[in-house]
Amino acid sequence: ELCRQYLSKDWQVMATCRAPAAADELQSLQNAHPRLEVFALDVTDLAAIDKLAAKLEGRPIDVLINNAGIVGPVPVPEHIERQHFGTLDFDLWEQVLRTNTFGPVKLSEALLPNILAGELKKIVTLSSTVGSIVERDTPAFAYATSKTAVNKAMTLLAGVLREQGVTVALVCPGYVKTRLDFGTADVEIADSAGALIQRIDQFTLADSGTFTRYNGETIAW
Repeated sequence: ELCRQYLSKDWQVMATCRAPAAADELQSLQNAHPRLEVFALDVTDLAAIDKLAAKLEGRPIDVLINNAGIVGPVPVPEHIERQHFGTLDFDLWEQVLRTNTFGPVKLSEALLPNILAGELKKIVTLSSTVGSIVERDTPAFAYATSKTAVNKAMTLLAGVLREQGVTVALVCPGYVKTRLDFGTADVEIADSAGALIQRIDQFTLADSGTFTRYNGETIAW
């Protein structure tokens, strides 16, 4: 949906997914929009990220959106006990960390030359309120800690890149109605995407290192 809405605003969009041949919606968008390029990428494969960076060498990127993420195996309700204390699956925990924490940091590092060559110079990572230290109502250890970790990593990155004029921000898209929810999500995909694009457009260097909801509200760390 983010691709669809950015394309409607005449952006040049580069999207990644694990299996482009099976991504029917992306294929349909690509057929209708020559400004959309789709690349195969698994963000847990660090070598694949380096290969993508080599392929994109010399191409400016105005906005990098770290959107890939997992709660865990689907259907989520059937597997969530593997993230509960007492029945923790540490292999799963590592998998979630590789996707939600290592992936965004590695991709930001690998594509930094492209971002520095861009005009807007923005790195935006989609996070979640469950990553907030003060939030204690979500017992999914793997997912929650992966978001806490990426929040800290991106605030560190904001400090590292500030002098180079790069804005690094974290945004929670809301509890969006996707296949990852528990059937209680209250935000439509199109509404969240539209609000995210508006927030990203508004971000300046003064917002670097911040953590906000898609509607602009500040989230406590």
